Amino acid sequence: MRPTRGGARREGKRRHVLRWIAVAAVVILASGTLAAYLKYRAVYDSITRVTVPGSELGKRPPDFSTASENILVYGNDSRKGLDKHQQVLLHTGSDQTDNTDTIMVIHLSPGHHEVTVMSIPRDTMVPMYECDSGRGYAGQLADPNSYVQINSLLQAGGPGCLWKTVEQLTGIYINHFIGIGMLGFVKVVNDLGGVNVCVPFKVNDPVSGLNLKSGEQHITGIQALAFWRTREAMGDGSDLQRIQRDQFMSAQVVKGVLHSGLLSNPIRLLSVVSDAAASMTTDAGMTVSDLVGIGQSFRSLAGQNVQFVTVPNEPWRQNANRVQLMQPQAGQVFAAIARDMTVPKVSTTPPASAGSGGAQVLTTSPGKVKVEVLNGSGVTRAASEAAAGLTSRGFDVTGTGDAPNFAYTKSVIEYSTAADMPAVNTLMKQLTDATSLQVSTLAPGTVDLILGSDFTGLAPQSPQVNATPSTGSSQASAGASPSASASASGVAGLAQSTGGITAAAACTADGSAFSGPLSP
Repeated sequence: MRPTRGGARREGKRRHVLRWIAVAAVVILASGTLAAYLKYRAVYDSITRVTVPGSELGKRPPDFSTASENILVYGNDSRKGLDKHQQVLLHTGSDQTDNTDTIMVIHLSPGHHEVTVMSIPRDTMVPMYECDSGRGYAGQLADPNSYVQINSLLQAGGPGCLWKTVEQLTGIYINHFIGIGMLGFVKVVNDLGGVNVCVPFKVNDPVSGLNLKSGEQHITGIQALAFWRTREAMGDGSDLQRIQRDQFMSAQVVKGVLHSGLLSNPIRLLSVVSDAAASMTTDAGMTVSDLVGIGQSFRSLAGQNVQFVTVPNEPWRQNANRVQLMQPQAGQVFAAIARDMTVPKVSTTPPASAGSGGAQVLTTSPGKVKVEVLNGSGVTRAASEAAAGLTSRGFDVTGTGDAPNFAYTKSVIEYSTAADMPAVNTLMKQLTDATSLQVSTLAPGTVDLILGSDFTGLAPQSPQVNATPSTGSSQASAGASPSASASASGVAGLAQSTGGITAAAACTADGSAFSGPLSP
């Protein structure tokens, strides 16, 4: 039946209205997409992005666990960008020195089911590696016989200098870095709704601005920054105790974030990143999408799977107010993170002498040890004999020869980075008397065995060496627990091994972080 003329007009109007509705819907969607793009673009542009060429990082450590990710995170204590009001509000003063007051390596295990946060004390003394100059910094000449405080590297050579030094020092391959300024820290804490902290006594520190009553309480950004920075007026006044207090506060932040649903909300996550962006510095390869994506990937994480550890350290020999790495304990922790594998219990005291039940050390299977065997000064034909013996025991001998200018009595195992310590420890067990020496010019992944003048042969073969699984590590001391191995659990238990904590730790468990002559 043909429609009437009036019906046709009504049908035409209906189609006309539908077309306009469709056009309006497209405009609205396009506007939303454009707004989202402009928001993303604004965030992206407000982040300070630094291009660090691979050549600037020198000879980088191997990426042993490509399914893992390691991010260098540092807190920048520069007052640059803060106006007078903000300097007074944050109790920062006007110092323009560009130092790092917090340095951490955040290790994300495969699948992001575990997170390990390793703090490097700002007072750690490190070798001087070559660092290029750039806008605002003069660079640094290499001097392996001189040491600098690690928190000065940002001022000396920019983020690339800190990145390079951390890689060389630890043997951990760093994928990205993130720097955050003080104002960004305050904004992020506020966006997260604040944080719970516990103090066993009333605190009123005019230097940092920290003013808290005793007990557990909820604080927001400005007081959180003051808590994070307070050092000289509490406990023993050390940076090590400050790190300990900050780790407990970080554990409470993690618990709050995991219970808030923030990680399941990309819009809220982007808002947090937006507020931090103006105070944030990243490498050029780190995008806003990466930052939001990493946050979202943690939405099913549990507090006990986030652990906080501090690099094993001891007083620096030249100045007790500074620290140096404690070896082999630090090397064990570095190797565990670099390879995403478990680690035996790490002693926090210097190791005892051999055979006395000292600290347990991380080792690997002989087949994974690449070793060049060399004759020391006055030693002849011993290298070929030792090479044959090591080969029969499963070691990968890459060559033999004579070492230039080597006149030590003891045999010496030279290695490049801390990541080679498992190989060093495994090889050490084959010798009756040897020492180890770090030589940064060596290629990572291969160690040199230089035989001393007292070398008479390899040590009797230990049954434990042959029993070591090819995928794991063994214990050095007799009667130790079964060997740690690379597994799906990754570096699980590292906090327990090193005296750290997990994000499940109670706020009130931080009493020892406040003890000392400066506390009531």
